[in-house]
Amino acid sequence: MTFIHEWSRQFQTYNKNIKLAIWANVFSQIGLGMFMVIYNFYIRALGLSQDVNGQIISLTALATAIILVPAGILSDRLGRKKVMVFGVVFSGIVLILRSIVEPQSLLLVTGFLTGLFTAFLQVSSIPWLAENSLPKQRVHLFSLHSALMMVANVLGSIIGGLLTDIFSMMTTELLSIRYTLLIGSFLYLLAFFPIIKMTEKKRKQPIPYGQKETKKQRSIKQFVKHNQTGLKVIGLFAIAQLIIGSGSGLVIPYLNLYFADRFEVSNTIIGVIISLGQAATAVAMFIGPQVVKRLGEVRAVVTLQLLSLPFLLLTAYTQQFWLASIGFLFRQALMNAGNPIQASLVMSKVNDSIKGLANSVNQMVFQLGWAFMGPISTSIVLRYGSYWGYAHVFTITAGLYLIGSLYFYFVFRSLSSTHETET
Repeated sequence: MTFIHEWSRQFQTYNKNIKLAIWANVFSQIGLGMFMVIYNFYIRALGLSQDVNGQIISLTALATAIILVPAGILSDRLGRKKVMVFGVVFSGIVLILRSIVEPQSLLLVTGFLTGLFTAFLQVSSIPWLAENSLPKQRVHLFSLHSALMMVANVLGSIIGGLLTDIFSMMTTELLSIRYTLLIGSFLYLLAFFPIIKMTEKKRKQPIPYGQKETKKQRSIKQFVKHNQTGLKVIGLFAIAQLIIGSGSGLVIPYLNLYFADRFEVSNTIIGVIISLGQAATAVAMFIGPQVVKRLGEVRAVVTLQLLSLPFLLLTAYTQQFWLASIGFLFRQALMNAGNPIQASLVMSKVNDSIKGLANSVNQMVFQLGWAFMGPISTSIVLRYGSYWGYAHVFTITAGLYLIGSLYFYFVFRSLSSTHETET
């Protein structure tokens, strides 16, 4: 009861902008959950090889990596709301197109465009929450936000698997998948309505090109000097994210294919397993603030990540479906439970003027890891088969997670205790 009371009290302190942002992200995550859990099977239903899956995932991640920093800068300068509206509308339209087109060239193009436009929504969400909350609220807020996103993704994954299997009883495999993708796309577009109701103060407009700066506006040199600590944090954190993102890119995009190839289970079962993984992560995220109270932010993140490694290796080498499911659930929960804690840590070390930049850089390098490692993962699986192929990529991922966790601990252990927030 104390636990429930604490979270209820926290939620009551959040303003309207935060609650609207949470609703927007819930709609978008339900839609994406339906879309992403099924889309790999759409490629197969079109008769294309698994390599095409890798190429699409790589292009999507690469596009996101390319646009994240410009999107973050636009978010800092033009306002979070405008950038989020643009992102949700155009990415929703592209998702609809991805559900319809069949030529491989168009699949690649729309995959690239998805990465471009979804970046505008994701790069603004965390800074928006940070700017509309107090520092003492953020660990709980980011944990609650991430947990609700996971729950929404759970619903999307379950609904996506169920709808596909239901539609398959009435029509062809291809059409059943397409109907599910279209429904997911329209649910994603519902995020537009909460975003449009948000209220944001007008930001100072940048100086038109060719005009001289006023005395009040700082030069680039002054900007760097004023944000020296924040920019250092961004750079150090980006290295950790690149390492973790590289490991993640080998495994996470292909988990549905892993269960289908190694254990030959139905789409519904795969949707349920992946959804349970998200649900377990949501529960772990609610516990995250309690872990922070005991261990501190940095130790909490590292402890949770290291505890996930044995379960990752269990998933890699087991030939029993129930063991693979248990390993997946615990790995998913433990590895991701620290994400909101990391977000809170970074947002507390930079001022409002570069929060969008900080979020975009960190997500950019993570997406670069996905872009570079996606094709490598599919190549390894095609070469070594459904057992040893996945065993190899999961093991490599475990090694990268270990390196990334140790780096994060030794770098941020001292940084978190010696540097204060810039204003």
